[in-house]
Amino acid sequence: MREFDYSKLKDRLWNSEILIKVANIHEAKGRQELYLVQKPEELNRLVEIAKIQSTEASNAIEGIRTTDSRLKQLVSEKTTPRNRNEKEIAGYRDALSVIHDSFEYIPLTPNYILQLHSILCSHNDEVNYGGKYKNVQNYISATDENGNSFTLFTPLSPFETPMAMQNLCDEYNKAIEKRDVEPLVLIPVFIHDFLCIHPFNDGNGRMSRLLTTLLLYRSGYYVGKYISLEAKISKIKDLYYDALFESQKGWYEGNDDPTPFVKYLLSIIEMAYEDFEDRVKLISKKASAYELVDNAIKKKLGKVTKSDVAELCPSLSISAIEKAIAKMVEEGRLEKMGSGKTTYYVVKL
Repeated sequence: MREFDYSKLKDRLWNSEILIKVANIHEAKGRQELYLVQKPEELNRLVEIAKIQSTEASNAIEGIRTTDSRLKQLVSEKTTPRNRNEKEIAGYRDALSVIHDSFEYIPLTPNYILQLHSILCSHNDEVNYGGKYKNVQNYISATDENGNSFTLFTPLSPFETPMAMQNLCDEYNKAIEKRDVEPLVLIPVFIHDFLCIHPFNDGNGRMSRLLTTLLLYRSGYYVGKYISLEAKISKIKDLYYDALFESQKGWYEGNDDPTPFVKYLLSIIEMAYEDFEDRVKLISKKASAYELVDNAIKKKLGKVTKSDVAELCPSLSISAIEKAIAKMVEEGRLEKMGSGKTTYYVVKL
């Protein structure tokens, strides 16, 4: 069986790119803590946006979707799920809410991971594997440009999974307690190993993203509460799969190099902190709706959508954003393209 020994990480030499990203995230964390003290109420709107985006993106990565209006109703618990996709979405919403509200009381243990998985699957009465480890061999697969599916990696067998999960959690907790491994390195390594074990029949990808948020919160990195990490992953999911594939080589023998996956996840966290600061600056400006939308659009090159602007201007209503955009179209600063849900705008320089 694959053994886990995170004590070896303290002696590992990480490349300069990883060290720079860790330093940047530490600095951004400090600035965020200052913002949270100064403007707590103004940032509440970011929390609601992030919840919707995280629930949507993490499920969309797995091909689970519903309409925008239904998604918002489900996340705000103003409706009940109508089909299997919406049941999956509701389960992710509930698991994410538990992490948001109670992360301090959710230690990393197999039992808590199983309980989170049970919540993830709780709305889907068509399955009976929620909160249970896999009972059949699973595979990490991909599809080539011709639509042919192929196996990228064969995870641990069902027989090996319970002991591996226990050892994995024990090693992580020992490393965290000793404080001799940087949490920003330890968390991606843990998530990589979790994905290699692939402990559940279904929901492994979504669980990995929930656990990423949980472990970051428990180590004091709260950016995922305000900026959706899942949405960042979704936008560059090809790089996610590439990094995972590269890091899995030699995993069974303990010769794997997790550097590509560590670098990838740190990039996601770093981008989230950058977005957080951009949005805080826009919130902080005492300006008209037009000026706020103008500042948001200046941060975009090429095309921009109404949802892009809403994300950057959480203090504005949709109607205020629409009026500002309409005025910019009239002024020739934006060119409207498409119609209905496919509408977007091209920034004219």
